Amino acid sequence: MYIDIHGKRRLKLGLHTHTTRSDGHKTPEKAVEIYTAMGYDAIALTDHWVYAPTDMEREGIKLLSGCEYNIGGSDGTAGVYHIVGLCMEREPEIDPQAANDTAVPVAERGRQIIKAIREAGGIAVLAHPAWSLNTPEQIITLGDFDALEIYNSVSDFGMSDRPYSGLQVDMIAGRGCFPPLTATDDTHYYTGDEGRGFVMLDAEAAEACGGGAKGIAEGIKQGRFYATQGPEIHLRRIDKQTIHLTCSPCDKIVFLSNVVWAKGRVLRGKDMVEATYTIHECDTFVRAEVTDKDGRQAWSNIIIL
Repeated sequence: MYIDIHGKRRLKLGLHTHTTRSDGHKTPEKAVEIYTAMGYDAIALTDHWVYAPTDMEREGIKLLSGCEYNIGGSDGTAGVYHIVGLCMEREPEIDPQAANDTAVPVAERGRQIIKAIREAGGIAVLAHPAWSLNTPEQIITLGDFDALEIYNSVSDFGMSDRPYSGLQVDMIAGRGCFPPLTATDDTHYYTGDEGRGFVMLDAEAAEACGGGAKGIAEGIKQGRFYATQGPEIHLRRIDKQTIHLTCSPCDKIVFLSNVVWAKGRVLRGKDMVEATYTIHECDTFVRAEVTDKDGRQAWSNIIIL
């Protein structure tokens, strides 16, 4: 449990982690040990096509149920989806053969996976859309997923150098799609890809929704968190014209929206802890990012205008 700069209790969550059950390089036991040592309150083991059930307390850390369902092969132009299921009450009824049946459009197969995850009481997260080369049309066609990874550590570390999906986020938001935005490790190697992307969830929001895995899932769906590599970021609308940001000391603050340029959008300095953005008449949404002196970033969720 952590206390943020506003005195709010936060849970540190790792929502995408692989082990030797699929293509990860550490056993589940070792993965749990590593994330416990880094101060995580809960993690999900999300091996490819291997369901891990909820274990509400192990080694001082909560284990959330998880699995990653990857479909579409490796050609991003043809459509590739990696969908992470989290906080499920039981294993989703997903037939691997049907999910990989190329006679069925890949987006339709993705929608069926999302439906099965939700029917099992869980939430569905679209993983690393930049790494997957997902276009805005492919993402929107996928349908009603519950969150999207704006940052994915392993997509940078030893993979394709596409860890950041902010462009996809802004393009789909401009089309009216506003998913909560998570940061994850997608840990595979455990040689530096671990502990680089996580979610800081409002603990009170999780408790108000029943606590445990159910409360965590609902808090994520509601966007009651910020995504980060370490810095804090808090964004709220003050009035019809003003967005206010507070953060831990940072050297860059950026406001992003559907408008390609606006005055005061990018601020650079030293140890900045707050900023305001005046809403442009054409803005339909605003989100923010901050970067600290060590280059670590944090990402707010989207404010819909």
